[in-house]
Amino acid sequence: MKLLVDVQNASREQVPSSGALRQWIAAALAGRTTQGAVEISVRLVDAEEMARLNARYRGKDGATNVLSFPADLPPNLDLPLLGDIVICAPVVLAEAAQQGKSASAHWAHMTIHGTLHLLGYDHIKEEEAEIMEALESAILRQFDYGCPYRNQPRQEERASL
Repeated sequence: MKLLVDVQNASREQVPSSGALRQWIAAALAGRTTQGAVEISVRLVDAEEMARLNARYRGKDGATNVLSFPADLPPNLDLPLLGDIVICAPVVLAEAAQQGKSASAHWAHMTIHGTLHLLGYDHIKEEEAEIMEALESAILRQFDYGCPYRNQPRQEERASL
């Protein structure tokens, strides 16, 4: 698979290298995409931009950690674009500290999480959440990162927070 990752850094915070982001995306795509080319855009933003996007596309106030926008291309248009991922640097860094994990581990998790959303995975229903969370954990283990949900509330508990 040929992978093209376009990284746009619009954040003032410390962010991972383009190479690290690409590695995490490639791991999430491994075995889940065709052998053709895949193109993903990643935009790293601060809280103000993420809050605007979250309000516009999800109708929710405030910044969130990651948003994914799968490409919605007509079937007859043969382009490799899988979609866009937007990650909010200050939210990721604050969550990592709050959850007692390294910034790198949480960046990897959010990048993999966003990529899986582009592939159609979701966590709205409990059964879907279990599949997605297990997949995220397995991919993160490849980088020697622990389960991102250890000591975290289950999906249904997170939804009510």
